[in-house]
Amino acid sequence: MEDTYNNRTSLAKGAKDMVKEAKRHTAKKVNKVVDRATDEYSSHRNYSRFQDEEDEDEDFYRNPPRQDGERYNDNEEGSSDATEGHDDEDEIYEGEYQGIPSAGDRRHKEGQVAIGQPVSDATRDRKGLEEERQADEEELAQQYELIIQECGHGRFQWQLFLVLGLALMSDGVEVFVVGFVLPSAETDMCVPNSSSGWLGSVVYLGMMFGAFFWGGLSDKVGRRQCLLICMSTNGFFAFLSSFVQGYGLFLLCRFVAGFGIGGAVPIVFSFFAEVLSREKRGEHLSWLCMFWMIGEIYASAMAWAIIPHYGWSFSMGSAYQFHSWRVFVVVCALPCVCAVVALTFMPESPRFYLEVGKHDEAWMILKQIHDTNMRARGQPEKVFTVNRIKIPKQLDELVEMESETGNPVSKVFFRIKAEIHGIYLNLMKCFNYPMRENMMRLAIVWFTLSFGYYGLSVWFPDVIKHLQADEYASKVKIHNNERIEDFTFNFTLENQIHRNGLFLNDRFVNMKLRSVTFIDSTFRNCYFDDVTSVGSFFRNCTFIDAFFFNTDIDDSKLIDGTEVINSTFTHNKIGCQMTFDDDYSAYWVYFINFLGTLAVLPGNIVSALLMDKIGRLSMLGGSMVLSGISCFFLWFGTSESMMIFMLCLYNGLSISAWNSLDVVTTESFPTVRRGTGFGFCNALCKLAAVLGNLFFGSLVGITKAIPILMASSVLVGGGLVGLRLPDTRANVLM
Repeated sequence: MEDTYNNRTSLAKGAKDMVKEAKRHTAKKVNKVVDRATDEYSSHRNYSRFQDEEDEDEDFYRNPPRQDGERYNDNEEGSSDATEGHDDEDEIYEGEYQGIPSAGDRRHKEGQVAIGQPVSDATRDRKGLEEERQADEEELAQQYELIIQECGHGRFQWQLFLVLGLALMSDGVEVFVVGFVLPSAETDMCVPNSSSGWLGSVVYLGMMFGAFFWGGLSDKVGRRQCLLICMSTNGFFAFLSSFVQGYGLFLLCRFVAGFGIGGAVPIVFSFFAEVLSREKRGEHLSWLCMFWMIGEIYASAMAWAIIPHYGWSFSMGSAYQFHSWRVFVVVCALPCVCAVVALTFMPESPRFYLEVGKHDEAWMILKQIHDTNMRARGQPEKVFTVNRIKIPKQLDELVEMESETGNPVSKVFFRIKAEIHGIYLNLMKCFNYPMRENMMRLAIVWFTLSFGYYGLSVWFPDVIKHLQADEYASKVKIHNNERIEDFTFNFTLENQIHRNGLFLNDRFVNMKLRSVTFIDSTFRNCYFDDVTSVGSFFRNCTFIDAFFFNTDIDDSKLIDGTEVINSTFTHNKIGCQMTFDDDYSAYWVYFINFLGTLAVLPGNIVSALLMDKIGRLSMLGGSMVLSGISCFFLWFGTSESMMIFMLCLYNGLSISAWNSLDVVTTESFPTVRRGTGFGFCNALCKLAAVLGNLFFGSLVGITKAIPILMASSVLVGGGLVGLRLPDTRANVLM
């Protein structure tokens, strides 16, 4: 009876153990399904629990549990009683199936991992983790290319093309608005010759710092968000600069505006390239470059139409003047405002989301791209079939945190410092093997092309102005030993020199003096009322019993020993006076720049159509070499018409180099460093622009040989280096 009871108890215990074991394997099957579903959304993958599952299932049936609860197994030490005394729910979370070392693992030496157990990131070195991420990025690059091909090229890409084109157009406007407002702003704000030219340099310096900062930040916080911030910064301070009166505040506003727009080029090309397939990338990035040319044409046309119209202005007393060049600055801020508004309706780059491990957000945007394009094609029923996208392994970064007790200002500066340090570390990776040589070559090409292009862009207009000034000076009228008595001057005097003149009881009423110089002349009992002078001076003259009312004649105009005896100055005009009335030379200068920008159009079209046919490098090197050779023809530029023709030829040849260099740079960097690398190259571009402006500007009117030889050698040398770059036409965006 007792034996029967014992047998029955053993049988029940054995049956109970078999039920528990079957339940445990069932739970493992459920975990397998859940983990595979979760694997689509998680970057931390663990395949170890599934590797030997079929073998374990077969082993379960070959070695069923014994009646005493143990399994028949040759390796008795491999069994674990870790769940002894636990209920059924605890058993499905048994340590050996969750990657937690079991009790038997304690016998392993420190630093070793048991066979079959997942290796935690904490026990692996940084290099191994980076190699794993690199492998994941290569797999993602191939998969992403197929996904973009499935999404197709259509309405979404064209919408983003127009939005990003407005941002790129704003960059082109910012570059050229400086040169157009420079003479007017410096005259309006009474800038001395020693401080002139700072405006152009300050804007380029702001763009240099902005390109590096915003480009690097876009690799960390996203393309769209960074582009929104930097464009908003540019628009606000560009608009503000049109109202400030002091030259120092104007420089500060233009510097911050340049800092904002500096991020446009690296972010725009990185953003657009990440929604294009490989076969569409070269052509459509080249078409995108046309918006920079459109920005040039827009700035030139607005300058031509607005700045010479002195009547488009108003004043509030004599202290606040709002001249036509300020209207031009406001108009040039409109493309930036439009870009900010349009960008708010566009999504983030899905490729960036995948790089930072945000699978859900990336999948939703890719589905939006697919559905938008399919509806535009008349195929709304077509389903987005992608349900699993590779996520690169996310590496932990050591981030230094600011104390909670710090004030808000210190926290902001600490955050900026941390971001700049992160950008710097990311940049250093661009100079590591195997990217070091390509990075150096790209830097050389960017610097040489920018130095030659911006240097000659400054030199060409200044040379034309110098030729115009020489022609203007050759037509000057000289009056010697004249005597004028009881005469009223109520008209404009222009381009005249009066020597040893005597003016008795004369009235100068409601008149303008433009480029008029009085030398060794005497004014006795003369009356000056509402007189405006531009480029006019009184050298070693004498004023006796003269009366000045509402004029701009002050110590800056009375030079070289001029004496004022028993004379009165009342209600003098404050500030420097400027006017473009009947100034056809101003129209002519802006019209020349307008023609130069129009000459870029054929080069843009040719580069876009041939970018994928003849290759990026052939176009880059060939365009730079031809641009350098065209500089030699400047030896024959002895007239305005010849110089204008050479300006148009040079601009038309060089634009293909810019377009191909933008494409090559975009395709040369992986996604995690694309903004940083492009931003660094664009910062070098702006630095070269500053140096080119200073170098070439100092040689205007002195010699032709040095600028021509320097520009030619720099462009040809940079073109030869560009031919040594690797061909990126077949690259997928890693």
